[in-house]
Amino acid sequence: MSIPQSGGGPIERHEQLAEYLADGCKPKEDWRIGTEHEKFGYCKDTLKPLPYAGERSILAVLEGLRDGHGWDPLIEGGNLIGLTKDGANISLEPGGQLELSGAPLETIHQTCDEVNDHLRDVKDIADKIGVGFIGLGAAPIWTHDQMPLMPKGRYKLMDGYMQEVGTMGTTMMRRTCTVQVNLDFGSEADMVQKLRVALALQPVATALFANSPFFEGKVNGHKSWRSRVWRALDDARTGMLPFVFEDGFGFERWVEYALDVPMYFVYRDGNYINALGQSFRDFLQGKLPALPGETPTLSDWADHLTTVFPEARIKKFIEMRGADGGPWRRLCALPAFWVGLLYDQTALDAAWDLVKGWDAETRDELRVAASVDGLQAKVNGIDMHDLAREAVAISEIGLKARARPGAGGMVPDETHFLNALKESIETGHVPADELLDHYNGDWNGDLTRIYSGFSY
Repeated sequence: MSIPQSGGGPIERHEQLAEYLADGCKPKEDWRIGTEHEKFGYCKDTLKPLPYAGERSILAVLEGLRDGHGWDPLIEGGNLIGLTKDGANISLEPGGQLELSGAPLETIHQTCDEVNDHLRDVKDIADKIGVGFIGLGAAPIWTHDQMPLMPKGRYKLMDGYMQEVGTMGTTMMRRTCTVQVNLDFGSEADMVQKLRVALALQPVATALFANSPFFEGKVNGHKSWRSRVWRALDDARTGMLPFVFEDGFGFERWVEYALDVPMYFVYRDGNYINALGQSFRDFLQGKLPALPGETPTLSDWADHLTTVFPEARIKKFIEMRGADGGPWRRLCALPAFWVGLLYDQTALDAAWDLVKGWDAETRDELRVAASVDGLQAKVNGIDMHDLAREAVAISEIGLKARARPGAGGMVPDETHFLNALKESIETGHVPADELLDHYNGDWNGDLTRIYSGFSY
């Protein structure tokens, strides 16, 4: 979840809302890659989730990173709730999932170095206090009551509201993890093409990165339970967004969509003011019940945009949101997959050709089928395994065309970061399949063995 945004001063014209998004347009040479990933922390002896405070806790990890690895603290209500350094942030998801929001970087090589450094630092602190971290799409054993709610005002407000608008909102907050990548666009037309490809192919990412076949100690019947959870969260702010594929879509149409998403809060002077279910349109007119007579700033608009949760979304960049959290090498594979598809025009055109004939029903059915069956999904004559093979091949073409070298020039491009995905395509197995094989094989149904076998 996002930290409070700094978007700017008073909103005096409706046009400023779309202009805020358009300000994200950058020339190609300035396009960057921002990778985010979440992981679950647990006590090694009890295998229980970490509380916020205590000798073995989220707070102890944050303090260790602050004191031992040079991170600056982020404080809310007197509580240490995050860290910042060199353009990156470490933040807490509602159930204590630790998230790295990486700095905007030029290459996947740099992104992977950042991920590696972060996980090494976290492991250094975790080993000292007897805790571990694991990358999965959903908590495999823990119940809702076992998961603490972190001391952030945003989460306290969301927790109650989630129970009113869907059936799995609090499950999403406490017991899911994702890996995401944030990418730039050059113009409104470029944003439109990229967002359409991102939404249409998000089920491919869901299938390739599916890594949550267990929940509350049982096989749940889905390769990606995390994806299933998001489908029952809040219809007003999730989904595949058919309007994005309509003629005339652009920044202004996104504004109209976001204005119709009910608000969560307004952030003022370090406090989250309850605006649950209220209208940003009313806020623009000075009629918000939570702050009568007050009108919003661009910072309020930036905050509101972080409460929209479709499979891909735009702010001043595009977020890819369809993948489960997972093992170390797949944390670099996700940005590689999307950069290859979106940052080379030939690859982007090929990706659009792949999906442009689908209707909204097909896109939505692919989303559902990917969460259930992974690469074995089949929808309206579309075989997910074949589709993933084509998408990864296009991504590889795009990465070759970028020709961004690494390792001091010893590695000619970024294509090797796709190797984990190419292996899945060769075998038909994604991480969820590997977990199920262990569960039904050498683990003999003992799900606690997932921690020793798959922690960072």
